[in-house]
Amino acid sequence: MSHRVIVDANVWYSRTLRDWVLMLELEQAPYKTYWTEDILAEAMYHLRRDHPEWDGGKITNIRRKISEIAEGGCVEDFVVDGSSPWKDRNDQHVHAAALACSAGYLLTADKGFTDPEVDLDALDYEVYRPDEFFELVDDSAPAAVRGVIAKQVAYAIRRHGEADLCTWLRLAGCPRFAERVRAHLQTMDLRLPPR
Repeated sequence: MSHRVIVDANVWYSRTLRDWVLMLELEQAPYKTYWTEDILAEAMYHLRRDHPEWDGGKITNIRRKISEIAEGGCVEDFVVDGSSPWKDRNDQHVHAAALACSAGYLLTADKGFTDPEVDLDALDYEVYRPDEFFELVDDSAPAAVRGVIAKQVAYAIRRHGEADLCTWLRLAGCPRFAERVRAHLQTMDLRLPPR
């Protein structure tokens, strides 16, 4: 059974997190990702603001990749009705979209979604930070994780001459998952073609 995951803008913003979310989905991890135009607009706005030197095609390609790979698709019809338990009014649309697509999980790096005053058991979805979410995927679909590791190592070696997946994951806020990736790497036979 596949779980529905609404992915927040801060996850789409991070290249490391974005690549892992999308590549795991391509490797048949047991989830389908959903997004909204609002969520992608926020992610693209921050990417543009932080990288004013990027050509327009770079932003366009990031957005296209998300919309083409994220199997759940765009949540277009949702109602912001004030029922969001989150303090930040700007997070109401994320809550509304999660409800509209019947998401089982909200994947976010936003600390505002960890408010101790919110009764998480009363929500219709579970809130996961990326580190926890990737560990959950590794528990249920380690072959998908290993498939992504193999592809990322091969790509990074071709592109950069080295692959430091664990450091990239730690920098993206996923130290526990980085350790799992390290453990997988120790048992994988990654025979890469000569450069």
